Amino acid sequence: MSKVTSDKALPKIHEVQLVASSRLFHIEKLDLEFSNGARREFERMKGSGRGAVMLVPFLDPETLLLVREYAAGTHSYQLGFPKGLIDPGEDCLQAGNRELMEEVGYGATKLHRLHRVGMAPAFFNASMDILIAEDLYPKRLEGDEPEPLEVVPWSIRELDRLLDREDFTEARSIAALLLTERWLRNR
Repeated sequence: MSKVTSDKALPKIHEVQLVASSRLFHIEKLDLEFSNGARREFERMKGSGRGAVMLVPFLDPETLLLVREYAAGTHSYQLGFPKGLIDPGEDCLQAGNRELMEEVGYGATKLHRLHRVGMAPAFFNASMDILIAEDLYPKRLEGDEPEPLEVVPWSIRELDRLLDREDFTEARSIAALLLTERWLRNR
């Protein structure tokens, strides 16, 4: 994989002001000066900095497992891949296996990191590691979901049909799907 870099100087931050705060996020206003002298105010949202994981679990070589869960942002139920925050002291693989046990009721003996994605990096500092989980075994841990998640088996022969669904819209799940298709082609 080639790496593209820029020698462009980052804008100078003159001031950072906390605008709002919740238990999950902080919103900051930045007073910036760009290399050409232009001054602007930007806002950015900062999360916990812990990172997050999303898993593409393979029940068997032909079947993925998805979850249907409530999405407060759209006040709807969405179909996607299991996901969650990395807890203190965990790496992404440990967090992925824990989230898999909490949300799907399986552990994995094989976990592969596919890619790290940024989530709206223009204004949000969060990232997510997308993982493949294989060689699943039944194991349930109690999670923090307010209701049991519906686990939905999906054939890898029908992956394109996911993109036609009105309840499969989350960009991170779509990225995970496309990365998984690439991973399957290169196996």
